[in-house]
Order: sequence, then structure tokens, then C-alpha cells
Amino acid sequence: MNSPRMQRFGRFLLVVFALACVMVTVAFAEGETPDSVAYNTIFSILPPVVAIVLALITKEVYSSLFLGIFVGCLLYVNGNLLAALQDFVDRLCTNVGGNASILMFLVLLGTLVALMIRAGGSKAYGDWAVAHIKTKSGALWATFILAIVLGVDDYFNNLTTGNVMRPVADGHHISRAKLSYMCDATAAPVCIMMPVSSWAAAVTGVIGNEEVGFQIFLKAIPYNYYAILTMVFIIVMTCMNIDYGPMKTHEDNAAKGDLYTTEHRPYADASEMKFNPNGKTIDLVIPVIILIICCVAGLLIVGFQGGGHDILTAFANTSAGPALALGGLVALIIDMVYFMIRRSMNFTELMDCLPEGFKQMVPAILILCFAWTIGDITKALGAPEFVADFVRSFGSSLQNFLPAVVFIIACGLGFATGTSWGTFTILLPIVIPVFAGVSASELTAADIGPGHDILMIAIAATLGGAVMGDHCSPISDTTIMASTGAQCYHLNHVATQMPYAVTVAAVAFVNYIIAGQIQNVVIDLIIAVVSMVAVLLIIGKLNHSMNLHSQRD
Repeated sequence: MNSPRMQRFGRFLLVVFALACVMVTVAFAEGETPDSVAYNTIFSILPPVVAIVLALITKEVYSSLFLGIFVGCLLYVNGNLLAALQDFVDRLCTNVGGNASILMFLVLLGTLVALMIRAGGSKAYGDWAVAHIKTKSGALWATFILAIVLGVDDYFNNLTTGNVMRPVADGHHISRAKLSYMCDATAAPVCIMMPVSSWAAAVTGVIGNEEVGFQIFLKAIPYNYYAILTMVFIIVMTCMNIDYGPMKTHEDNAAKGDLYTTEHRPYADASEMKFNPNGKTIDLVIPVIILIICCVAGLLIVGFQGGGHDILTAFANTSAGPALALGGLVALIIDMVYFMIRRSMNFTELMDCLPEGFKQMVPAILILCFAWTIGDITKALGAPEFVADFVRSFGSSLQNFLPAVVFIIACGLGFATGTSWGTFTILLPIVIPVFAGVSASELTAADIGPGHDILMIAIAATLGGAVMGDHCSPISDTTIMASTGAQCYHLNHVATQMPYAVTVAAVAFVNYIIAGQIQNVVIDLIIAVVSMVAVLLIIGKLNHSMNLHSQRD
């Protein structure tokens, strides 16, 4: 803790904080009213800039967001320290209370995850897979399909998929590095496209617009090239057995019986995760199906109550937070009754899953609460208006290239901080006003309708870039969970998946440039998929690794 690096970091934090305090207290000490003289000036973007710079340097998002918020509060009250502290507390409490339904859904989802793991459904599925999956390609396809089914949450996806499929992968000589990649690549990239997931609730909450927030999430999916092309990458890789870079070395060694390749094998003698011995495959499948059905029903019910008269208008008029909280609560009750009928757990064990589920979601809840608050203070300072005016001054031709730039920025920030949620919660409040001309909370249905594709492209670029950075970051919690679930040495996982993630990101970057010019969702998507397949086939041909999987192991 007393290393020179930590000492330099400590001094840097003190300098930044002191400079921020001095700047706002000296420059804006003329008044003490909430009518900040920083409104709609360059200083209005200081809170997210402070958060981003500190996150890049410290690789820690919580303190970075906290300091960004506090600097914003100081600016808002023109340098009054006591008033800034009070404003910070007021804004944090207001944003937590206003988004309680989303926080409730996250806790419910964490509890459901704990229930399904303890019930033993994961272990049962693994046993079934060992008995029925006969080929290496079959094992990879089973891993991919299971990850899609578990796409409601990336934590659940990573931990469950790795533990379930590890015995199957070992039996078919799939390296631990390859299994880790399959888990990691089908976690966040799948969740960011799942309407019924903690990610949908998070994105909708960050946008902070109950009227069109969920519609924005849905409309951005076809433009989320990193997530989509990662799925295309996995499918082509599995069908054609294309491997390259360090991953090829691991796979070649696994075919000879060495699943680890390097001398670092911390899980070589690890015991298997304990599951309920009476668990069945249905203990995994049925709860997930119940959750999906209940959440979709919740979205429809709230949508009809909000003025919808058919399924399409119900989804258009739904409020994601309350709807997902309602669906999650009903699903939790049904699943608890189901597990009691199945005698998978007694009542005490069921209740033990409640705090366990909450603990799993604490990091996500903390990030969201800070993110909502920094978005609130940034809006109060007039940053959306300032940034929108600044970017519009460059003309529409440059604006069409900005989604590609936003994608690269999000990739870098996500990689440096190891959190996709922290990345898009910092960037979305800035990106949306640039392309819409108003803050996210002021968007209407007309703002996201036909002729506004560039806004959806920019939002998707932000989300996709955040996922990419988080996906290959060595300090990402999901990356660590993928290594843990597959019992792979963490640095091996990072090193082997990096070339794959960068390949997909490079293709996505080029396609964001193309999409910015064409702005047609169907044509852009076709070009993106074709270009990804072509790049992979070329790599496979040059690397001499392209051939069909053997039906023997």
C-alpha cells in the first residue's frame, strides 16, 4: 500500500481534487445560489471529465464517479463547500428513490441466480451433457446455446456456463482458455442485446426517460455491431474450427491432452463446486423460462396500463423499471414455490438466498446510483446544451463519423476501468445530446423515430464499445468470473481472447464509419455480418487453421 506507485497516485488525487476545489471556489465564489455561472459553459462538462480521467488513471470507477459528482456539486452551488455536500446528498437520495424499481429488479435477479445455483440444476445439466454430447463441435455448440439461454445476467452466465460445461469441454479436449473465451464472449455481448436482463434495466435507467428509454434500448440492438459480430465470430469459428494467435497454441496442446498449456494451473487440483445432488436439468431450465415469461408479461401489463392497445404499443408505452421489478417479483415467488414443491431446498435455505442475491448485485447497484447522480448534476450544469452546440458547430459531415470515434473512446474507457456499466453510464449522458440536441430525459418518440438513425448508431456504439473494453480487460469482474467458472489461469484467458476481441472490434469500427454514412439498419447489418465472415475466412486461410471439426475426440 506504501509503494511509490501508490504514493504518486495519492499525490495526484490530492492535486486534482485541490485544483478542482480552488478553481470552482475562486472562479465562481461570487454567488451562493443554485443558479450556477458555470451553466452551459465549458466547465459544465467538468464532472464527467473528472470521472473519466480518474477512472483511466486509477482503474477504479467508484471513487472516480464520486469525485466527479462532488466537483459538479461544487460548480452548481458556486463553490460553497457545505452547500455542495448537501446538494450531493440530496441528488443521490433523489436518484436512488426515483429508480428504486430498477434496483429492486437487480436484487430480485441476484436472488434468482442464487436459487438456481443452489438447487443443483447446473450440475444436472452438466451430467446430461456429458452423456449426450459426443463431439467437440457439439460441446462448443452446447456451451454457446446454454450461454444464450442464461443471457439474463452476465454474472450468472459466466459462473454457470463455465461450471456446467467444464466436464464436457474437458472430455472433448477443449482447452480451458477456449472455454473461458466461450463463457466471456457470450456473457456481456449477449446480455446487452437481451430485453429481459439486468443490462436492459441498467441502460434504461441511465437514459432516465421512462417514455422512450426502453424503446431506445431495443432500437439500438441492430446497430450494436460488437455484440452482434461477436456472435457471428463464435458461430463461424465453431463451424469452421478457426483458431489463431495464442488460442491456437492452447487448442493444439489440448488436443494432445494438455488443457492448460502453461505451467500456471491454479485449478488443476480444485474440487468441483457443490450442488444439490437431487437437482435436475429442469431446475435450471424452468426458472429461467419462468423469469423470461414473467418479465415479458410485466412489460406488457405496465405497457397496457400506460395506454397501449396492442402488443406493439404496449411495449412502446411500458416503463421498464416497474415492469421488470413486477416480473422479477412474480418469478421469484413462483420459483420459490417450485423449489419447495421439488424439495430442492427447505424454507430456511430459500431465505438464505435473499442476502446472497443482494450481495451479488451490490457493485452494480453502487455504480448505477453514482451514475444516475453524475448524469443529474451534469444536466443541471447545462452540459447537454453546451456539448450539443459545440459538436454541431463542426457540421453534419463530421457528425456522421462520430459514432466510430465514440466506439473507440468507449473501448478504451471500458478496458481501463474494467466495467461496461460504468463506461456507458458516464458516456451516454454526453453522447445523446450531441446527436439529439436535447438531454436523454427530454427525448420524445419523435426524436427516435424514422430519420434519426444516427442517434441509435451513436448509442449502440457507446454500448458496444463499453462491452468490448470490459470484455477483454484483465481487471473486469466478468473476465475474472469467466476464468473462475472455466477454471483457467486468468492471464491465459486475457492473452488468448485479446486477439479475438480486437479482431471483432476492428470490424465493428469500420462498420460504424459505414453506418454513419448509409444509415439504413438492414443494409448496414448485412454489410457488417458479411465483412465479419469474410475477415474470419481470410484469417483462417492465412493461418491454415480452417477445417471442419473432427467427429472423433
